[in-house]
Amino acid sequence: MSDDAGLYVYAITRAGRPLPPGTSGVGSPAAPVRSIRQGRVAAVISDAPSKLRARRRDLLAHQDLLLRLSARGPVLPMRFGMVASDEETIRGQLAAREADHLVVLEHLSNAIEVNVKVLSAQDALASVVAEDKNVRRLRDTLRRQPGYEASLRLGEAVAAALDSRALDAGRHVLRELAPRARAVAQGPDVQGCVLNTSFLVPRTDSDAFLALARDMAHEHRNRLQLRLSGPLPCYSFVSAERVPVRTAGV
Repeated sequence: MSDDAGLYVYAITRAGRPLPPGTSGVGSPAAPVRSIRQGRVAAVISDAPSKLRARRRDLLAHQDLLLRLSARGPVLPMRFGMVASDEETIRGQLAAREADHLVVLEHLSNAIEVNVKVLSAQDALASVVAEDKNVRRLRDTLRRQPGYEASLRLGEAVAAALDSRALDAGRHVLRELAPRARAVAQGPDVQGCVLNTSFLVPRTDSDAFLALARDMAHEHRNRLQLRLSGPLPCYSFVSAERVPVRTAGV
């Protein structure tokens, strides 16, 4: 490791939390993981590799560590590639925002994140044609006067109808799921998805939450697909401004 590689920051936890046995972090060989305690909170860190990249091994190591930590208590997770210059910088930030961190850790206690992405249904053309007058009109026009422009307009209309149906059904599904979560956060736009939403779900209710989501997906299968991810570290329910860090060259 080079002298200026810094310290890789995985998460903030309550002070005194023991690390899971056999814990290791990013890098090759895997860097030993340790905690820096400051008051009632602590940062989970390791030495940063000199050439950190978003390799599969390191991404999985980062994610696995966060999940193992969260199984033992609430965690404020850092995104992959967050590096602080030194321990003094980390301790200073932990001290300055100790009260804020404790409030968020309490909010995340005994909870996981579940991400729900809504996509348009596949193989739903027949139902779209049956329900959408504009699509039927464009289809009939194409049959009478085949051509590139007519095909393009029909394709665009079908895609828009599929997305609209998925959006309506997806909003219904999310309304059903929301009361079963502690908090809801809208995620960034994702290509191919009409909705991208994360839920902060009590850990004890996570199986029931996922079962309900799967039931709703089946009920609305002619209009949408649900892509479920979880349990996840609670990235969507913490502030990005936790530790003064730089993003490594990933």
